[in-house]
Amino acid sequence: MRLTVLSMGYPFAQVSESTAGGAEQVLSTLDEALVRAGHRSIVIAPEGSRVRGVLLPTPGPPPHLDDQQHEIAVHRYRGAIRSALARFPIDVVHMHGLDFVEYLPEPGTPVLVTLHLPPAWYSREAFRLARPDTHLICVSRSQASECPPGAEIRAIIGNGIRLQPFRQRRKRNYVMAMGRICPEKGLHLALDAATQSGLPLLLAGKVYGYPSHQTYFAEQIRPRLGGGNRFLGEIGPGRKHRLLAGARCLLVPSLVPETSSLGVMEAMASGTPIVAYRKGALVELIEHGRTGFIVDSKDAMAAAIRATEHLDPRVCRRQAELHFSAERMFEKYLFLYTQAAHAKSAPSSIVDVQQVLS
Repeated sequence: MRLTVLSMGYPFAQVSESTAGGAEQVLSTLDEALVRAGHRSIVIAPEGSRVRGVLLPTPGPPPHLDDQQHEIAVHRYRGAIRSALARFPIDVVHMHGLDFVEYLPEPGTPVLVTLHLPPAWYSREAFRLARPDTHLICVSRSQASECPPGAEIRAIIGNGIRLQPFRQRRKRNYVMAMGRICPEKGLHLALDAATQSGLPLLLAGKVYGYPSHQTYFAEQIRPRLGGGNRFLGEIGPGRKHRLLAGARCLLVPSLVPETSSLGVMEAMASGTPIVAYRKGALVELIEHGRTGFIVDSKDAMAAAIRATEHLDPRVCRRQAELHFSAERMFEKYLFLYTQAAHAKSAPSSIVDVQQVLS
């Protein structure tokens, strides 16, 4: 059966394989996999997004993001979704945005919602959905365990990445950190730990137009640059592949419970170990002492940076191949897409799709 899937992420985040946001990268990966498998993929996303299916663009994000701009963007998303449902024979709608409850379509088409962020960040309404045929998906067991009591989680599907572009390389004397440049990611701590270890840090990512993000960069990141520490901004896939493979390790000093981490998966696929704080799903992704180290302080992170030189890059790569492939992730989503398209109801208890497909 050829499916038509309508997908959308956050209204302010462009969709591409190199977007700093994990949700948009996952959407991009699923879009590519749908097209490759012979299905139709339709994506609603801001101008400048790059997809393999059909892009229905909305205006790009303004330089400065605030509540008024968000309200405008939500209004546009609602219109774009109504238009897409009227224009195409949509089988399933797949939503990835934090604010998805504000533009849920009218009942009639099954909706899957992947929760990419900590459950506490979502509105209460996100877990009390009155709309029929609307199913929540978590990306890790730790995330599912943090959902409010009574929340109906349809499935747990771990994120995955395209493994093919990542290759092992000779290690060089630097460490990396990457992602959205914002306070909760704790990237200033990565800079401090790298300096303490004696190795320079290359920081890749994007500073979005939120005032708190820009203030964080100006006050906590910029003063720590220099002496080998560099901010690279957004980097394309090719450069990311090379830098990750050459890094001694990837630092993930998150200050909030991470629900997943594509950066961790990409580093492992490059044969690069990770040093991360003990936050959320990071302890599920990293095998302490084999593919990296889980630490609880900046000083411990600095010590672990040096210890990573004793870890085997081949073990990291093998773990990525076993657990983090995009093909595994897509197979599970395709199972749910097909199930949702054929049925108007689904079990309310958590279904681990990994067991269903094993």
